[in-house]
Amino acid sequence: MPRHLLGVSLFLVALTGSVSGQWLKYPTPGVPRLPDGTPNLAAPAPRTADGKPDLSGIWYLHFDACGPFGCADYQPGPEFFNYGARLAGGLPYLPWAAAAVKERTAQFSKDDPIGLCRPGGALRFHTFPTPRKYLQQPGLVTILSERDVTYRQLFTDARALPADPEPTWNGYSSGRWEGDALVVETVGLRDGTWIDRQGSPLTAAARITERFRRVSYGRLEIDVTVNDPRTYSRPWTVTLVQDIALDTDLLDYHCTDNEKSAERLVGK
Repeated sequence: MPRHLLGVSLFLVALTGSVSGQWLKYPTPGVPRLPDGTPNLAAPAPRTADGKPDLSGIWYLHFDACGPFGCADYQPGPEFFNYGARLAGGLPYLPWAAAAVKERTAQFSKDDPIGLCRPGGALRFHTFPTPRKYLQQPGLVTILSERDVTYRQLFTDARALPADPEPTWNGYSSGRWEGDALVVETVGLRDGTWIDRQGSPLTAAARITERFRRVSYGRLEIDVTVNDPRTYSRPWTVTLVQDIALDTDLLDYHCTDNEKSAERLVGK
């Protein structure tokens, strides 16, 4: 199903309007091909002029099988609902965090910040069903998310992380190359952040380490390590696989754009 026709209930509102001018079928240049002309997604990752893997491209969170919306884009992977879905034993919550997740799940996650059109935070950039575009240039990798026209900046110019950062939604991210892996450290996040749909918390004490590895032309692997001693009993790591999206581009999407339902809702 085309992305602009799929009204996903997870977002509480549907995407509307014409997208005829947004290049959703414009051919991606430089795609390696098999003899029959189909994209060779297993081909080696492209590299930049300095020899580093080029992370540039449009990416989706990988999902193993077709889900409730069929084999379509905007397909939510399991980590969208539970960041520890593939982690043995699940996320190591402290008691207060486990209680918060239980309460939020029982209330159908009605207070999820993204359901209220607030920023989702750095970790949900990787798991949101909407695609994201990576732009790599000397000293900086920028991630543009279709969700609410948002972005992250991963600086690779050797700058130090701020010692006493003002908390922000996406934090402050500084990275370095270790072989073919871009290792990014992030601090300065906000209290009250949810990292998944069930409400797993994150506090301002958190430090996030991400290892970005483009293992082939069509596959990006991100090892995410979260160290938040106020929320979790130990640091934990999950690997998020991203699949390349070809011959498409981002839509101009904001969750309240053309929204016409709020005035008809009953109650408070």
